[in-house]
Amino acid sequence: MKYTGIDLHSNNAVVAVIDDQDRVLYCKRLANDLSSIVAVLAPFREDLQGVVVESTYNWYWLVDGLMAAGFVVHLANTAAIKQYEGLKYAGDERDAVFLAHIFRLGLLPEGYIYPPQERGLRDLARKRMQLVQQSTLNTLSIENILARQLNLHLNADQVRHLDSAAVTALALPLHIETALAANLAVLRTLQAQIRAIESVLHREVKLRPEGSVRLADVVRLCGVRVVILIR
Repeated sequence: MKYTGIDLHSNNAVVAVIDDQDRVLYCKRLANDLSSIVAVLAPFREDLQGVVVESTYNWYWLVDGLMAAGFVVHLANTAAIKQYEGLKYAGDERDAVFLAHIFRLGLLPEGYIYPPQERGLRDLARKRMQLVQQSTLNTLSIENILARQLNLHLNADQVRHLDSAAVTALALPLHIETALAANLAVLRTLQAQIRAIESVLHREVKLRPEGSVRLADVVRLCGVRVVILIR
């Protein structure tokens, strides 16, 4: 039996194949080219128990491509793998071998491979979370400016309701007013985009007919208050 681990990076991937005795049969760094990776794994296909790919920011193309080529793919939950750090070797080549090794041992913590048709909505929820974080940063920046310059303490809701007339009435030094106005302009744009995304999420997030809540759970984890409808 054979086991494959792939340590995926931005423009390359280290592919390792081991046997059931942990002997390394193949280990090489390849360019991020699906056809090249499939060609390397093809000779091992008959005995290959599965291919482990790291859950990195760019895994979609590789996992989808390998599955389309007929390989059984497992997505490694890299956060959970930290519990095995004491066993892990240093270096990308050894990392790829390590992924194959813990898969062989049945110790691989796996991530869920979302169907491609559902990823867009999940990623949109993640984008909302990113924009909310940026909105908070701009709100805090405005609060800090006003506290520093005027000993004026506004909450987030009061900051969001500031308009040009209110900013002018504060009689801040020109450069400070310009900085505050920049924060406000960015904040308004962010708030508009957040509302637009939330409108889509409220409209489209639903339970699957079989009652699965995976997608709904992801949206809730991303901080969106949604009304879940059952078809």
